Amino acid sequence: MRQPNLTDVALFAAVVEAGGFRSAAQKRGMSASSLSDCMRRLERDVGLRLLNRTTRSVTPTSAGARLLERLRPALEEISAAFNDLDDEAQRPVGTLKLNVPVPVARYVLPDMLSRFLALYPGVNVEVVMENTFIDVIGAGYDAGVRYEESLAKDMIAVPIGPRRQRFVAAAAPAYLKAHGTPQHPDQLTDHQLIGHRFENGKIGIFEFENDGRILRVPPRGQLVTSSHDLRISSAIKGLGIVYIFEDFLREPLEDGRLSPILQQWWQSFDGPYLYYHGRRHMPSPLRAFVDFVKSEAQQ
Repeated sequence: MRQPNLTDVALFAAVVEAGGFRSAAQKRGMSASSLSDCMRRLERDVGLRLLNRTTRSVTPTSAGARLLERLRPALEEISAAFNDLDDEAQRPVGTLKLNVPVPVARYVLPDMLSRFLALYPGVNVEVVMENTFIDVIGAGYDAGVRYEESLAKDMIAVPIGPRRQRFVAAAAPAYLKAHGTPQHPDQLTDHQLIGHRFENGKIGIFEFENDGRILRVPPRGQLVTSSHDLRISSAIKGLGIVYIFEDFLREPLEDGRLSPILQQWWQSFDGPYLYYHGRRHMPSPLRAFVDFVKSEAQQ
């Protein structure tokens, strides 16, 4: 096999991504015939057919698909290296892909991203909400946001958002009037507790803490759901007691639709962290965002 031309390799990825020679050629500023010649040369160099060509579309062969899967990380590194040239002029360019839990997407990122994107008009941000811990690099993300207990050891973690958060227990005034207001977590066994089922299938435990003492209460009630919105709206309707992130309950607590209970037992915990791979080249959008998050924390 002859050593392939790296330009042809990059053009091969562009053709597959565009799904055809014409659209790929337009993006690259060249003719479709020239691009087709480059692909024939690449196939001749590797000794394999890499593309299935029809009058309507161009798709990779099984060999081409396997090759592209191996090539993509290297091509992304090359693209990131060139993007970093813009860092010298303080103009990072490209897309930042983040995987974050629901509370962070709702209550931490909106204000932060509005300021960040105003500073860097050449950066686009894609945010996917997911509560389970995943391999962010393997899944194609530049970085993730999780809480400390979920962080892998080979990741670099940077604090993002509030540094202390807590769970809040609450119920509708009508529910408490009908069933009584518990004064201690032990009394929750006599109440309807609205449970939360995690994406891994487990049901969350109501964990309370007071002066170093921790009490865990399994939620027993008529409703278990993976939806935070359904848990909150059900509590407002009087179906039981909810124990959830404080930010989720801020409005219904302020307007009186829910009443706080067991305040002295609310458990607090460290805020979230932005994390990314420590041994991977940092694309310029990620580097700009990390620097921005650090400056926000200092302020």
